[in-house]
Amino acid sequence: MVCQSVKGRSTMITTDTEEFTDTFARDVDEGLRESPKKIPCIYFYDYKGSLLFEEICRLPEYYLTRAETEILKTYSEEIISCLPSDVVLVELGSGSCIKTRFIIEELLHQNEKVTFSPIDISKTMLRESSKSLLESYKDLEIISVAAEYDEGLRQLDMHIEQPKLILWLGSSIGNFEQKDAIDFLNNIVKTSSQRDFFLIGFDLQKETDVLENAYNDSQGVTARFNLNLLSRINQELGGEFDLNCFEHRAVYNVKNCRIELYLISNCDQEVYIADLDRRYHFNKNESIHTENSHKYSLEVIELIAQCVGLKIVKQWFDARRYFNITLFSPENVHDKSLESL
Repeated sequence: MVCQSVKGRSTMITTDTEEFTDTFARDVDEGLRESPKKIPCIYFYDYKGSLLFEEICRLPEYYLTRAETEILKTYSEEIISCLPSDVVLVELGSGSCIKTRFIIEELLHQNEKVTFSPIDISKTMLRESSKSLLESYKDLEIISVAAEYDEGLRQLDMHIEQPKLILWLGSSIGNFEQKDAIDFLNNIVKTSSQRDFFLIGFDLQKETDVLENAYNDSQGVTARFNLNLLSRINQELGGEFDLNCFEHRAVYNVKNCRIELYLISNCDQEVYIADLDRRYHFNKNESIHTENSHKYSLEVIELIAQCVGLKIVKQWFDARRYFNITLFSPENVHDKSLESL
């Protein structure tokens, strides 16, 4: 790990990028040799992928960001009122931090100084978002971590003693299978303090056409986002994918309550990846599974909380009840700020 300070108010903790590249290469090789083929969705978010996702968030069909923003804009004061006064704000997969500003502004309204710790795998995105936030808020200090979530939280535990509000927005939890989501949250809870709180966004179950339109936008931005995964393999691993030979597809699996993203080969082909020194065969119409996005019921949210030993403090919804944000605390927390809820 390496720490670098910027202008006194910003510190970045970075991980070993070579180790991350090795992991990327291993996961691509293993995923493309499986049947059916798959690549983990975490690799969507290089710098270009992060920018494309920000563009997705502005699309008319992509209701998730607007619904979550509505909740944060409307209820940020109420959310902060549930927390200790000296809380440090932490965000998993922070991106550009646009929605996070509602929480930051409310914290600054109630405190002279606020510490914000974004965790993201894109160092470039962390630098740009930190620069923008510091220009906007003179009383903000940033300790950013370029890492995967669990490693990022372990690093922060060595630097932060105050209670934390850990944000996990955008329904990113939906990318996990339910068992994996429970395991992931269990790990977070184990590495967190008993004084920490968790604010998590959940996309709720709704009509199939609303869901499928959100991931098959008319401008093709989601398709470019999905195909950028192959561009990244080309650039970082010496791949020879022809993006014109693959198509984006997103479908709603009603049985499993999830959107599924695929890249579909439109011909029989072989693709060589130099860094792996291997050729991968694709049949026409063969798929690479790139992402799941699970949609939640309130009953499943309650079940997850019970499984990981968290207590639901309070829940908030947008006007159409498309989206839910839930505040959790460890089960054994008895803070006076909770007694009035």
